[in-house]
Amino acid sequence: MTLRTGGAILADALIAQGADTVTCVPGESFLPFLDAAWDRRDRLKVLAFRHEGGAAYAAEAHGKLTGRPGVCFVGRGPGAAHAAVGVHTAFQDSTPMVLLVGQVDRPNRGREAFQEVELRQMFQPLAKRVEEINDAARLPEAVARAFAAALGGRPGPVVLILPEDVLAETTQVADVQRLALAFAHPGPCRMEALAEMLGRAQRPLAIVGGGGWSAEAASLFTAFAEAWTLPVAAAFRRQDIVCNDSAAYVGELGFSMAPSLGQRVRDADLILAVGTRLGEIDTANYTLLRSPNPDQSLIHVFPEAEELGRVFRPALAITAAMLPFARAATRLAPPAEKPWSAWSAAARAEHLENRKPNPCPGTLDMGLVMGQLAERLPADAIICTGAGNYTGWPQRFHRFRSFPTQLAPANGSMGYGLPAALAAKALHPEKTVIAFAGDGCFLMTAQEMATAKLHQLAPVVIVIDNGMYGTIRMHQEANHPGRALATDLANPDFAAMARSFGAWAETVERTEDFAPALDKALAAGTLALLHLKLDPEAITTRTTLSAIRDKATSKG
Repeated sequence: MTLRTGGAILADALIAQGADTVTCVPGESFLPFLDAAWDRRDRLKVLAFRHEGGAAYAAEAHGKLTGRPGVCFVGRGPGAAHAAVGVHTAFQDSTPMVLLVGQVDRPNRGREAFQEVELRQMFQPLAKRVEEINDAARLPEAVARAFAAALGGRPGPVVLILPEDVLAETTQVADVQRLALAFAHPGPCRMEALAEMLGRAQRPLAIVGGGGWSAEAASLFTAFAEAWTLPVAAAFRRQDIVCNDSAAYVGELGFSMAPSLGQRVRDADLILAVGTRLGEIDTANYTLLRSPNPDQSLIHVFPEAEELGRVFRPALAITAAMLPFARAATRLAPPAEKPWSAWSAAARAEHLENRKPNPCPGTLDMGLVMGQLAERLPADAIICTGAGNYTGWPQRFHRFRSFPTQLAPANGSMGYGLPAALAAKALHPEKTVIAFAGDGCFLMTAQEMATAKLHQLAPVVIVIDNGMYGTIRMHQEANHPGRALATDLANPDFAAMARSFGAWAETVERTEDFAPALDKALAAGTLALLHLKLDPEAITTRTTLSAIRDKATSKG
């Protein structure tokens, strides 16, 4: 053991737990850590962002891609408040994440010192664990505990609060090595019961989602579903768990759900829910499955026992992490006769029909644009989106073919796409990374184009501009037709804005101009932005703004 500052102890503790990247907006409350990171920059990369919300989003995306906690460091008070949006995203998305927050010096605590906030109370409902460290010698165990909590059971965010003088003080303490986590395994009797229930079904349907998946778990579950001819729907923004080209895949639940798939969920006599909480969006406001007693026979597989039965009472509850469950599932022998084969084939056919785009108003047809993207993107391209009606096009029409290739906030948080794309490019500079953003969504984190320039990160950003907050306008017209307020947007020239950050950029207003512009963007070798001007009438992938207004008006 050598004498180290708290900042150095913290940096070594992160490295010991397997962290290799920290996102941040630098703050004076953690200068000792930044100083220590300078000496360890060959092992711990620090990515400086322009807003704490962007830094937190990027750490959350890092967690989604790696299965290990993404780490973000922000300053006290305002910095912590900004970063809370990323913590909420990690919580609802079941993503492992560790947020480090600088705090005022210990002698000044409780005096409402400069930027002081009671961070434990602030983050308690947003995180799995919140801990304040008041002794530098306790930092290694606290970091190890944070990583274990972020990864254990249902993955999620952990917040460590670090007073500035704790990071500045010196002490001697040993590092704590990485913990070999124990994950819940399904018991043989539970798997036998699953096989028996599934074998008796006439109209089974699997729903996959949540966190804790890996490429191996996703591949094994797909093999199980294919062997059993079991149709699989993806929970909201979890389409990459099962390859969309698999005969087992029948579409996504959520805002872009095909009406036929929603009816399949209602008509199913057995639901096998794996990893998903079956939240409000996945169940269409808890109507596809009734709470607490579903009409369907429910088998619920989840990594944390406390969730099982909390909202829906399952006929069979299985506490298991995704990989142990998927391994056990592949060992189940499918029956020779599967009376649900025609049901599965019909569900798959409906999904393929749903892939065909509706005509899109205006000179730019987003359905055709998605087809041109599909022709050019490799199977391992990473697709990032924020929140808004524009996400309906990639949600409905993009074919996710490997895991993990989808970065999207299940909590519907705007501004996520660009920071997530930067995290993806930092991890996988060799891969194609596409960030979709609406005009409202993009300006919430557009300043992170400066982060792309600083760190030489080169995703392709597609900004879909219809001059309004489209989701809210849609709801206004549906509920208060002709009385839209506060949803119009005054936008900049997004292409010119991107060029001012050193990006390659082009504005696209016609369908025929998209493919050549995309080819240039993919070949740019730097941050590239395509500014797509979309007719406001193209409000969703299925209807127009006028049709929504007319329907609401006719109802009186």
